[in-house]
Order: sequence, then structure tokens, then C-alpha cells
Amino acid sequence: MTQRLPEWLTIRLPRPDTIKEVEGMMRSKNLHTVCESARCPNLPECWSKKTATFMILGETCTRACGFCAIKVGRGTTVDESEPTNVAEVASSLGLKHVVVTSVARDDLPDEGSMQFAETIRALHAENPNVIVEVLTPDFKGKRWCIKNVTDAEPEIYNHNIETIERLHTIVRPQAKYDRTLRVLQTVKELNPKIYTKSGIMLGLGETRDEVVQTLKDLRAIGVDAVTIGQYLRPTMKHLPVSEFVHPDEFKEYEGIGEELGFAFVASGPFIRSSYNAIEFSKKVMAERLERAEAVAS
Repeated sequence: MTQRLPEWLTIRLPRPDTIKEVEGMMRSKNLHTVCESARCPNLPECWSKKTATFMILGETCTRACGFCAIKVGRGTTVDESEPTNVAEVASSLGLKHVVVTSVARDDLPDEGSMQFAETIRALHAENPNVIVEVLTPDFKGKRWCIKNVTDAEPEIYNHNIETIERLHTIVRPQAKYDRTLRVLQTVKELNPKIYTKSGIMLGLGETRDEVVQTLKDLRAIGVDAVTIGQYLRPTMKHLPVSEFVHPDEFKEYEGIGEELGFAFVASGPFIRSSYNAIEFSKKVMAERLERAEAVAS
């Protein structure tokens, strides 16, 4: 039985002109977006603003998470032209903040980490002033794979914890809570200048105390930014929604996150990892300029 959405989960669809333009650019370069593959509810709004989250390494994931709509199967051949194509489309869209994610590629020796690195370098070569945010899989926690990405120096390294520890075996059966924390901690160890970020979904059966504990765990390892959003069931084959969390609760979590010391907290029903990511990048850019001025003086 389909659950009726509460009033705060309704959105107005923008005009389709710009959406078609973005879609045309993506298809012309054979690129994929997580917006489409994950059936993101914010696609119309983001694409109408000429922004999208690029998804590299194909559109077939080697893992089967209970919440995700991306198709599962054997990974496809890695496209060597993909990093350049991403950079060209990002430039055509005039993006100042580019988010790059991927499917999990457990079938590749380097877990796809070098494709991330090449994409970051291509984006910086195309536009030295662009803020690059990567949203990576866990690479099975392999330090050398994480280092491949950090060596390319993205401004922001995002890896989502997705849910509280108790629900991990149900929501992310091929991932581990502790391993996600270790990935984010490793990024800081390899390059403390890179901002780290993570995201949590609500509505899967978690308690308030468990959400707060997850926020504390992320902050304890130096995570700079956190996003908190509502889980929405993409199809009847996926995990059911346990609760539609009221916007007031999201506001409360935002306050808790700020009290814990996160540099940036985005919390609301429609918040996703890369939704309005440019708001955090404004802070990143400001601090980057501050560092440059300090060095110059």
C-alpha cells in the first residue's frame, strides 16, 4: 500500500525548458547523474538551476543497499574520457561548485578511486577556481584508495554514513558503520585541509538518541559538515518509510549539530547530500581566500 505524503513533502515543479537543456548536455557526453539514477525528488529544482551531481563509473552498482534506487549488477567498462567530459559539461553549465559521486565498484582493483582522482584534476584544470566535492563509496576502507582521491585535492570529501549504527545491517548490508567513520577519519589524517562531510537519512526507524549519537560520532572524528534528510521509498521493493519526520524535528537536529561544532549543518525533509551544496562551498571559498591572504602577508 502506498503511503500518503504529508503536506510538507509536496513540491512545485519548475518549467521544463532548462531541465531539458541539462539532460541534453549529459546525454551528449554519455554522462550519468545520481539525480536520475537515485530518483532524487530535488531533480526538477536543481536541474532548472543548471546544477546536477555527476555520477561517474557507470550507472550499475555492485552493491544492493535497501534504500537506493540505482540498479545493481556487474560494473561496466571504465570510460577513460569521462573525467574530461565531466569537466567540459561542468564548465558549460557555469558551475562554481561541482559534486561528483559514483556507484560502488567492488569489481575494480582500485575500487574506482583513480577515476575520481582524474575527474578532480580535470575539473581543476578546466577551472582552477571551482570547488570540487566528491561523494565516494567506502572503497572497503582501503587507505591507498582513499589516498588516491585525497592526493588529487578535492576541496570537500563527502562519504555518507546514511543511518544509525543499529540499522546498518538492514539499510547498508555491504557497508559498516565503523568503516564509514574510518574513511572520514583517514581523509583528515591524509590531508587535514580537505573538508569532510557526511549525511544521514531519517524515517527508517531510528530514535532521537541514536541520531544524536551518530552526529556525535561524526563530530568526534572531525567531520566538518553534515546533511540530514527524509528517507523516501523509491519503489515498493525498497525499505518502507517508518516515519515522516516533521520539519520541526529537522530544525531541532540542525541546532544540535551546530552546538556540537559542525561548520555547516543542512537539515530538512528534502535535504540530500548535494542539495544546495553551494551554501557550504561559500564558507569553503571564504576560508580559502582567508588562508591565501594570510600566506601573502
